Amino acid sequence: MDSTRTPNHPSYREILGMAWPVVLASISTPLLGLVDTAIIGQTRPASALGAIAVGSLLLSFVYWAFGFLRMSTTGFVAQAEGAKDGVNMRAASFRAVLLGAALGTLILALHLPIALVAFPLFGAAEEVSSLGQEYFSLRIWAAPATLVTFALSGILIGLGKTRALLALQVLLNGLNIGLDLLLAGVFDLGVYGIALGTLIAEWVACLWGLWLVYRILHERHRDAAPFFPWQRIRQADALRATMIANGNIMVRTLAMLASMAWFTRQGAQLGETVLAANHVLLSIISFCAFFIDGIAFPTEALTGTAKGRRDLAGFDRAVRRTSVIATIVALVLALTFLVFGEPLIRLITDLPMVIDAATAMLPFAAVYVAISVAAFQLDGIFIGTSHTREMRNAALASSVVFIGASAGLISTIGQIGLWVAMLIWITLRALSLAYYYPAIRQDLR
Repeated sequence: MDSTRTPNHPSYREILGMAWPVVLASISTPLLGLVDTAIIGQTRPASALGAIAVGSLLLSFVYWAFGFLRMSTTGFVAQAEGAKDGVNMRAASFRAVLLGAALGTLILALHLPIALVAFPLFGAAEEVSSLGQEYFSLRIWAAPATLVTFALSGILIGLGKTRALLALQVLLNGLNIGLDLLLAGVFDLGVYGIALGTLIAEWVACLWGLWLVYRILHERHRDAAPFFPWQRIRQADALRATMIANGNIMVRTLAMLASMAWFTRQGAQLGETVLAANHVLLSIISFCAFFIDGIAFPTEALTGTAKGRRDLAGFDRAVRRTSVIATIVALVLALTFLVFGEPLIRLITDLPMVIDAATAMLPFAAVYVAISVAAFQLDGIFIGTSHTREMRNAALASSVVFIGASAGLISTIGQIGLWVAMLIWITLRALSLAYYYPAIRQDLR
């Protein structure tokens, strides 16, 4: 992202130009899941489908905990870009890549004990568990590539190269879909073919992403320092700041995972119909989140760059304009959800009791989509400016209140109480971040 901008930067057109590739990149991931499900669902028994579901879920939990590699990297790179500090920009980039490779290798080394502990907890049938472990044990060999790709994504977002991010995701998911169709569909390798296709695609995408980022950084290398600034990469203060930011984001992520797990658990306690209905609604909410997050990513890059430039006016402009776009998107999605929610539910399930239970909660789910934009936007601002301690505190506080509030509300008004608690959770998370927001602006004065 060129740091020489007009006084009107960022314009609404620039923001939308950064956002649409992120949205398309995000949507390509669930498309891959649908293709995998369709291939196995058409060629294998239910046990194979269950195996992929269980194995993918475990991998998602493992990788989600390391999402900080994407988020913290975006902030550090964007700030260095704004400050026109090419050495620090390269140091932050290479530090993230090396950390991703190291953590991925550690996961790979520990994958056997992870599988031994995790799979019994799912309580799946023996055949499902066995196939799931086969799937997990093959796909886990892509762990270093997956975590390095997290870091590469953070670098590209921090530099405002969202079209390059889209190209990376299209390669990853497009190649994955093609290999899955070939290996599992044509060669009939089943679960093994799906896992092998994903493994190959993740390594190819990682290597291509490394070359892509190398080329971008090499083009920007105009200072006298070495292209690979090892002294700056291992600088104690920078390493400490990186580890603190990553630790804070990891705690924040685990707190949010705990809240979603609690929501699922409480829904299950209300019966399988409520559990299924909530799952359907959350699936639609997750799809809506791709679009809202598509604005939050540019928010990270633009606010981080403004911080690096010490440009308070540019920071305020970026916050205001990205927030306007994000709010419009959220309100349109919420209204669409409210009006067309029942037909969408019927597309997902044909079970009358589940349809009725989900439809009854539609207004709460639509309101959730509308008000969640505040938390998404503030997350983007705090990630971009590397105010991760505040993100951690907000996530912990809102999760504790959510768990406490849900217990009381469910006992009195059942499923409605659970959804009211969810609205309290997302609102409190946004309010907690808003409390810290003035300090970010103060830092730029």
